[in-house]
Amino acid sequence: MSVITREDVAPVEDGQDNQARAMRLMRRRSRIRFFEFIIWPAAVAAIFLLPSKMLILTEIAILALFAVSLDLVLGFAGIVSLGHTAFFGIGAYTAGLFARHYFAEPVTGLLVAGVVSGILGFATSFLILRGSDLTRLMTTLGIALMLGEAANQMGWLTGGADGLSGFSLGPILGLFEFDLWGRNGYIYCLAVLFVTTMVARRIAFSPFGLALKAIKSNSTRAALVGVPARRRLVIAYTIAAVMAGFAGALLTQTTSFVSPDVLAFHRSADVLLILVIGGTGYLYGGIFGAIGFTLLKDWLSVVTPQYWMFWIGLLLVILVLVGRGRIARWIEYIPQRLTAAMGAKP
Repeated sequence: MSVITREDVAPVEDGQDNQARAMRLMRRRSRIRFFEFIIWPAAVAAIFLLPSKMLILTEIAILALFAVSLDLVLGFAGIVSLGHTAFFGIGAYTAGLFARHYFAEPVTGLLVAGVVSGILGFATSFLILRGSDLTRLMTTLGIALMLGEAANQMGWLTGGADGLSGFSLGPILGLFEFDLWGRNGYIYCLAVLFVTTMVARRIAFSPFGLALKAIKSNSTRAALVGVPARRRLVIAYTIAAVMAGFAGALLTQTTSFVSPDVLAFHRSADVLLILVIGGTGYLYGGIFGAIGFTLLKDWLSVVTPQYWMFWIGLLLVILVLVGRGRIARWIEYIPQRLTAAMGAKP
């Protein structure tokens, strides 16, 4: 009969301590932040406070979902993509074709669009596993350009350069009609954005998300400690493609129109710009970036219609010079001071 010594038990205890520390770290990273208690109630309150702004709010929700999907692969997995619009466009066309030829219920079309985009994401994920970031940039851009040209040439299916129209959407879940002012459309998009963001948040701050962070930091070291890098990247890329497909489907369903513009390069550039403005690696950067980018673009296009891109570029220069981290600390300082002031009152 063997005797268990202290040396035999110590590695187990150390392993348990490391596991406990890892669990505490994940709980701390996944706790609800101050701004989360503000952004979602504010989005709901906008339904009643800003009834004339439903269309631009819907645009923000769709763009935010698109940005969150890219942040999942860029901010967590470190996959730089210039062709994320491929999944956005495929989702948009799938939703339009499904409503035109099969079934006009929006939620069903949304799910079908997500599945089709996910299949495309899975099929193309193996291409982005090879080479450097530059190779990935060119590969993803090439896929999007090929799909855009295919949509332009296949007029019998997609409507070509004139776009796909002539279809109508039924009530959401058979209950809520799309109204002329866009109120129900905004509520629908906001609900999809909330659910999808919560799912992405759960994924990002789980052991799977931590593994993606490790792969982004050093894929070789992650492989040495037993993290299956290729499999994790394929799963993350596929999930992000599904989310981008949802965003494209929402655009089609709220406008009842889709054209090759959904596969244009500028959409990929815009969503990257949004993440530059909002920040990467915590999902809400896509939401804040979409809000800031859309409102700033809308205001500048009215004030200076010919030069609004100049001011967007100036904003990027300021972000680079000042640093987003310093700006974030300034923003976080405000609620901290408010909380301290409220606690100091008798």
